Amino acid sequence: MSSRHLIDPELVAGLEMLPAIDFSDTQVPLVREQMAAMMVNLEVAVPDGVAVEERTIRSPEGHEVGIVITTPIKSAAARPAVLHIHGGGYVIGSAAAMNTANHQLVLDADCVVVSVDYRLAPETAHPGPVEDCYTGLKWLHDNAASLGVDSQRIAVSGESAGGGLAAALALLARDRGEVKLIHQHLIYPMIDDRTCVAEPHPYTGEFVWTPTSNHYGWTALLGHEPGREGVSPYAAASRAENLSGLPNTYIAVGAMDLFIEEDLEYARRLIRAGVPTELHVYPGAYHGFDLAAGAHIVQKASSNSLTALRRALHPA
Repeated sequence: MSSRHLIDPELVAGLEMLPAIDFSDTQVPLVREQMAAMMVNLEVAVPDGVAVEERTIRSPEGHEVGIVITTPIKSAAARPAVLHIHGGGYVIGSAAAMNTANHQLVLDADCVVVSVDYRLAPETAHPGPVEDCYTGLKWLHDNAASLGVDSQRIAVSGESAGGGLAAALALLARDRGEVKLIHQHLIYPMIDDRTCVAEPHPYTGEFVWTPTSNHYGWTALLGHEPGREGVSPYAAASRAENLSGLPNTYIAVGAMDLFIEEDLEYARRLIRAGVPTELHVYPGAYHGFDLAAGAHIVQKASSNSLTALRRALHPA
């Protein structure tokens, strides 16, 4: 039985912008081509007061990692920074696709945003993507002074698979001890491969991001079937046995999102580990619901997200 009747009425129209695609080896190249064509034809205006630079940095392994640096032009003392990681099920997406949102973020949160073009699966399986993100984080930290950034106020953020990589990156940063994060901002994060083999939830996964796509995305990232023993927490953050010592955390997810139960459980465990955690669950909301601009629930979610991020980046 369809769960369409549970969708917030203002979000129904958004499903036309976010049709469900069952990802596969055939579909992924087509989606990437379509997204690349859209980016070519899309002119993203940079608002007044914002500077954008695209560049590459070299990883410890010797390959280049693309980053997009978005900075407020207005002079100020050292600002906080956000290392942003785009979504796309670990198999699609780009830093440039998030330019418009990041332009606004630097103005609204008075911060510098560095977005990472990590290598995608299945061509690059774990640990390649998270190591690319760590390369971006380490570069941001080490170059804080030249970027006008306070190296003690760096956060990580991401949506969906980007949220999964952000959560994994927070664990990696904690364990390596080179960069101390102030905050992790996780928007409907994709953090547990075991959802692929769990008992299906009766009211999630019908829209946008399906169980089939989830299985494909995790298989592509891991290089093997999801749900096995021994999966690294730096691939699937929910696999971490110890969550203590992580930075304060914001998690938001829709009640109809396939990731609802893994995100709720991660928030519960963070709180249990003594990590200050703010959790928002939005009724009638599917995966990616916040792209349905104009809906009241989207405005509320955006306001909650920005308020939490500003509070984390600019502590009293």
